[in-house]
Amino acid sequence: MDRVSAFDEPLKKLLGGATAKVMADHLDLHTVGDLLHHYPRRYEERGRLTALTDLPLDEHVTVVAQVADARVLTFNGGRGKRLEVTLTDGHGRLQLVFFGHGVHKPHKDLLPGRRAMFAGKVSVFNRKMQLAHPTYQLLDAAFADDAGATEAVDAFAGKLLPIYPACKQLDSWRIAKAVDAVLPSAQDAVDPLPDALREGRGFTSLPEALLKIHRPQTKADVAAARDRLKWDEAFVLQVALARRRFADTQLPAVARRPAPDGLLDAFDAKLPFTLTDGQLKVTKEIFDDLATEHPMHRLLQGEVGSGKTMVALRAMLAVVDAGGQAAMLAPTEVLAQQHHRCITEMMGELAEGGMLGGSDQGTKVVLLTGSMGTAARRQALLDLVTGEAGIVIGTHALIEDKVKFHDLGLVVVDEQHRFGVEQRDALRSKGKQPPHLLVMTATPIPRTVAMTVFGDLETSVLDQLPAGRSPIASHVVPAKDKPHFLTRAWERVREEVENGHQAYVVCPRIGDDEDDPAKKKGKKKTAEEEATADKRPPLAVLEIAEQLAKGPLSGLRVEVLHGRMQPDDKDDVMRRFAAGEVDVLVATTVIEVGVNVPNATAMVIMDADRFGVSQLHQLRGRVGRGSAPGLCLLVTEAHEASPARARLSAVAATLDGFELSRIDLEQRREGDVLGQAQSGVRSSLRVLSVIDDEEVIAAARQEAVTVVAADPELEHLPELRTALDALLDKDREEYLEKG
Repeated sequence: MDRVSAFDEPLKKLLGGATAKVMADHLDLHTVGDLLHHYPRRYEERGRLTALTDLPLDEHVTVVAQVADARVLTFNGGRGKRLEVTLTDGHGRLQLVFFGHGVHKPHKDLLPGRRAMFAGKVSVFNRKMQLAHPTYQLLDAAFADDAGATEAVDAFAGKLLPIYPACKQLDSWRIAKAVDAVLPSAQDAVDPLPDALREGRGFTSLPEALLKIHRPQTKADVAAARDRLKWDEAFVLQVALARRRFADTQLPAVARRPAPDGLLDAFDAKLPFTLTDGQLKVTKEIFDDLATEHPMHRLLQGEVGSGKTMVALRAMLAVVDAGGQAAMLAPTEVLAQQHHRCITEMMGELAEGGMLGGSDQGTKVVLLTGSMGTAARRQALLDLVTGEAGIVIGTHALIEDKVKFHDLGLVVVDEQHRFGVEQRDALRSKGKQPPHLLVMTATPIPRTVAMTVFGDLETSVLDQLPAGRSPIASHVVPAKDKPHFLTRAWERVREEVENGHQAYVVCPRIGDDEDDPAKKKGKKKTAEEEATADKRPPLAVLEIAEQLAKGPLSGLRVEVLHGRMQPDDKDDVMRRFAAGEVDVLVATTVIEVGVNVPNATAMVIMDADRFGVSQLHQLRGRVGRGSAPGLCLLVTEAHEASPARARLSAVAATLDGFELSRIDLEQRREGDVLGQAQSGVRSSLRVLSVIDDEEVIAAARQEAVTVVAADPELEHLPELRTALDALLDKDREEYLEKG
């Protein structure tokens, strides 16, 4: 078998169809290479027990523990049986529960004093942490009755026990067994690191690193393997990004320099405030890029409300001044309409070029969305193709084939993570030459993530808030433990409205028939179902709005806003809310970005634990936009010890978006950095932590730039090219291509 194809071998050939199917469906592992790169999450020492006191709720865990006691209880008049087993690590305790016919074998196996590995999902029942129906493997060869278990225990005797990222359908120890079957193929690993780099940094060979990460003899083995594998991941990814950046510098673009005494100067003269130092610094970086003859690729990130739209608008005006057109792509119609309204208001008569009463220096600013009427749409398309409209703001409707530009010079993408790369690429292809690209994100990104995910974009950061923004106080409201806190939350909303302000109430779900989970009616839950019950469905806009209007907020003007309303209705509600004709807006996350109503001072987020950290920070940024202080209340029923509550406390404790994005990243653990968040494809990062390994990423980036500058096509580094093909499969390569 040749060196490359050993890693491409499908798992079903070596492991059998059933195991391979579970690995493919639940762990996204398809080939020998995939499994060899599925590294242990951690290692247990044979004689030591897992700390049971800090297990994460709602997560699938594997623990090594000792049985303290076991007892069979009956219920339903003796017809039902339940086995309760208490595990101990000498400090904390964890309860296991087995039901029905499933109690016989564990009752025989799990005698007090025995040690075993247990795997299952951590839940809370009667205020106690438990695993319902866990799988287990005894760790004493004398007790392990099936041949496979005895073999596995013998193999691990005295060594570190690797604990793999597992799933309900496949335990860690079964994955370990599968790894044993493919481990000989590690000898065929193609080493991507250039020899000089590997020797210079004193790294172990790749085959040896794979062997040591899966079957370490000592902790030093694990450390050496991790160091080497982290470098591979960081380096191969940074080479891909460096090649992308290098290719961009070879593309032609039209340099766009603003004309003196033109549209930009006329706009600046109208501004009722001065730009912050941060805005001026970032603007200089952007204008310098626009003046070059290859396309700008810049990421503009900043805190909620730091004035990114103003910076982007001035860049668009500079391009119009230079004879080009600028397009701003927004993720939703609500946001596109909001941007259009905001920009035309800021520009005044300068946005009415060629119209009666418009300025001679002005241009036309048009809106293009999917739901526009035929006549308005036809006029907008005509204004674009003739060049009458210097600025267009729209949703993905801008990308359709019918849309033609006179001379597209700049594309601004708002909230980058909401757009598929294909869509950005399609818009980019509408210029005669590649247009300049400015990506705005309101979710601050830690430096390491920016280097890893957006490594092909230059980064500008706005970390200064404009004068006049008010502080926002945030508090967690534990509705289940302290219902009177929720009562007080609604009183606070009434107080804000009585003081002439407005409020948002945010819910995770709309609540119409389309998104309602099927409800089981009339059927009483069994004890087993009670113990393993899933959470109730998330709270819904339509239900909460009705309850509030009839109950704690009766007499106030309460309206709803959600994504399935007709666009005209949405716009109407937003206009009336902005005009102060609505007191309380009950909405889904359609208000998450860009919505700007300075008079709204309070926000209550229902089921706040159902939202991510960055999303909560975004939502909170909708209040405190005027001179009055903002208030954000995070309502939750999450258990006090749960990761969800820890997340909410972190959000309440700081307004620093960069700090929160770091916390968000840490909490996502094996979640994805390169992949799903950006492009829907699986990440290649297995051991590299973008939080902890900043030095590795920075050093790998430097080495990658050197390698690519010397050999852009990697002609003299075939192994690196092979690794690039394997790690950056077709989807991911295209994602990088489209940036």
